Amino acid sequence: MIATPFDLQGRVALVTGAAAGMGAAISAALAAAGADVACHGNARPTDHTRETVEQLGRRACQLQGDLADSEVPRQLIDATLDAFGQLDILVNNAGLNLRSPAVTFDDADWNRVIEVNLGSVFRLCKRAGAHMIAQGSGKIINIASLLSFQGGVTVPAYAAAKGGVAQLTKALANEWAPLGVNVNAIAPGYIRTDLTQALQQDGARNRAIVDRIPAGRWGDPADVAGAVVFLASSASAYVHGHVLVVDGGWMSR
Repeated sequence: MIATPFDLQGRVALVTGAAAGMGAAISAALAAAGADVACHGNARPTDHTRETVEQLGRRACQLQGDLADSEVPRQLIDATLDAFGQLDILVNNAGLNLRSPAVTFDDADWNRVIEVNLGSVFRLCKRAGAHMIAQGSGKIINIASLLSFQGGVTVPAYAAAKGGVAQLTKALANEWAPLGVNVNAIAPGYIRTDLTQALQQDGARNRAIVDRIPAGRWGDPADVAGAVVFLASSASAYVHGHVLVVDGGWMSR
């Protein structure tokens, strides 16, 4: 029996895409559970997230980098280790979505979406996984999507990448579970963030979305953050290769 199964005291986490929305909420939740946090952002600064982590009594550092650059994942892992001397939790939250009908989807846009949403996830997992395997423990949480299961419309690159994230999660779990590293994913449903603002403000589309969700509401970033704390903690020690859907029941219909 674990006395404090959700306690993350003494752990260090790296959260990508931590400037706002789910990434900021995840960073705060990990800090509240006791973890120090490296907060990554690209164009948007992570000052507010860092301040929140520090106000919760934990150490924080800010990292910047465009995950479309294949060198950035290595730099982020190295910078986290330089700042804290360890890495116990990796949350691959950063993502990008570009919309266009498949027949006109630009090759450059395809490549960027695939690299940010899938290529960088693999590279971050690879670097973090090597460190975690050497220390005999670690938690990797990838952020998948409902489009890991569904095709969506006019988002071929995003759907392909998120489907790949779910399968990558399972593949890495198969390799690393015997070595003490848990690799899992979360597939969020419709979450209130800046990226979904247009949908929230579209009266007809918003009504259709809410009507399909058994919970009767959009999710909040904190709904996803709680699931991350579970997967980052000792409470999920026997959970490997799982894609946890946090969607208010959307996929049950």
